[in-house]
Amino acid sequence: MIRAIIVDDELTAIKSLQWEITNFCDDIEIIDSFTNPIEAVSAINYLKPDCVFLDIEMPEMDGFKLLNQLEYHKFDLIITSAYDSYALKAFKESAIDYLLKPVDTDDLIKAVSKIKVHKTDNLLGEKFAQALAKIHAMNKDKTITFSLKGRNIFVKPSEIMYCKSDGNYTEIIFTDNSSEMISKKVKDLELMLDNAVFFRIHNSYLVNLNLIKEYVRNEGHYVILDNGTNLPVSRSKKKELLQKLHQF
Repeated sequence: MIRAIIVDDELTAIKSLQWEITNFCDDIEIIDSFTNPIEAVSAINYLKPDCVFLDIEMPEMDGFKLLNQLEYHKFDLIITSAYDSYALKAFKESAIDYLLKPVDTDDLIKAVSKIKVHKTDNLLGEKFAQALAKIHAMNKDKTITFSLKGRNIFVKPSEIMYCKSDGNYTEIIFTDNSSEMISKKVKDLELMLDNAVFFRIHNSYLVNLNLIKEYVRNEGHYVILDNGTNLPVSRSKKKELLQKLHQF
């Protein structure tokens, strides 16, 4: 039996795919499903499924960022999306299957057949790395949506200078020195943003590495950003931060 997890921000899409799998794919057992991609990251790492059906177009964290946050990669990946975009083509070239919504029964059966053939060799690792390399440059500054009281704001990651934790809230400081307070913990933003560009230098601060001007070791370690802001660096983060800065 192939143990599968479905991740899609639309509950109707999950129910539709569950119905198709239940009625036409006897070898698939759906062990869980998620509309929240952040919750899905923890579940995939813990449950270690054989297969993940993953929607790419999700508002809080798209499928690519979800995959990038995973520690566990030993599963077959089937992308589900309503858009036959460059991203899907990149995954197809890397031999990762995908299904266009609404899911066609014959296409689903064919995809599941591929899983059964490769079930003993379902290592996503190299395939995923190849696909990410192809889409990284195109996807690196994709707009993120934040819901505030009575309005939504649309932000490009490159416009974020740093994020400051305030309990269950986070203050986002932008490159134009404006700011917004959102009802998300800084650890949630850490999952949403590209970890190759954004780094948690301190329990309270998530910083855009591209905007660090100086790293100072005198009288406690801290960084100076392009706008002159000084932010502390915790002891446990010093070594990793320096390694990341040397990669830029």
